[in-house]
Amino acid sequence: MPVLTRLIPSPVVVDIRAGALNDLADVLADQRISSSGKLAVAISGGSGAALRERLAPALPGASWYEVGGGTLDDAIRLGDAMKSGRYDAVVGLGGGKIIDCAKYAAARIGLPLVAVATNLSHDGLCSPVATLDNDAGRGSYGVPNPIAVVIDLDIVRQAPVRYVRSGIGDAISNISSVADWELSHRETGEAIDGLAAAMARQAGEAVLRHPGDVGDDGFLQVLAEGLVLTGISMSVAGDSRPASGACHEINHAFDLLYPKRAASHGEQCGLGAAFAMHLRGAREESALMVEVLRRHELPVLPGDIGFTDDEFVRAVEYAPQTRPGRYTILEHLDLSTDQIRDAFADYAETVSR
Repeated sequence: MPVLTRLIPSPVVVDIRAGALNDLADVLADQRISSSGKLAVAISGGSGAALRERLAPALPGASWYEVGGGTLDDAIRLGDAMKSGRYDAVVGLGGGKIIDCAKYAAARIGLPLVAVATNLSHDGLCSPVATLDNDAGRGSYGVPNPIAVVIDLDIVRQAPVRYVRSGIGDAISNISSVADWELSHRETGEAIDGLAAAMARQAGEAVLRHPGDVGDDGFLQVLAEGLVLTGISMSVAGDSRPASGACHEINHAFDLLYPKRAASHGEQCGLGAAFAMHLRGAREESALMVEVLRRHELPVLPGDIGFTDDEFVRAVEYAPQTRPGRYTILEHLDLSTDQIRDAFADYAETVSR
């Protein structure tokens, strides 16, 4: 009888610890990602300059490219600028926008990507997706997984704390996303990948149930590992399904309806997840999410991020249009405007007790 297995697309290196950035050159050489040191390094124009000054002596063969922003045009320009060099790999050094641009550029020129994250704002640092602004708003583009992920917890602590809080909301929302995937499997027959679902759910649960806070190394380690595992779960599934359900539909609705006022990705996803769990009748789970979100100073009501109740109701009503074909608790219940308003009123009363 044959033994059936499958290969899991994942980085060959995941280095998450304090001081990891100091050993970047050695890690890349030891793993044969870049023995020659010929690297194309994408950085931001702001904080990236200080990191370049720090890392340049250890990476003498690197070429440095400043990324203007997080748009599709920025990523295309980056790829065009890099393609003339003979590099071993592309390094995306920075936050989500820089890494997403570097992902797309690396895919465009056929080079592996090393993701060096300087904050923990969302799970995109290790996902097979690059999220970039375009003329139509914002698009998600399939790219290869990073070949290596390096997260220096000392650098993460230097970033504004709101980035860590955003990552918390995004990680916790996995629990709602997997519940939506399982709902779709039961109701529509959509295929579900048990391994991908388990990875995403456990990543979310680890963050949800950890007693630490944003100043603890142990908590930051668990959050960073959870975001990396979430990215790998999307690679296993072949799309964003393990980490994107009604919570992300609500997030995208905020972005599209109120582009100048939208809060961070994780803030909106965490709020969306707590409400979605309430909608599906998982009141204990929703209450625990609310408790943890509040402990980490994340929003649990639209007013916490400057939106009115009616604006939130409008976002929930619009949310299914952001991901046509995706089945979540929102599509399952198919609530009218008045029903959404009543459901939100019940949620608001519950979390305000």
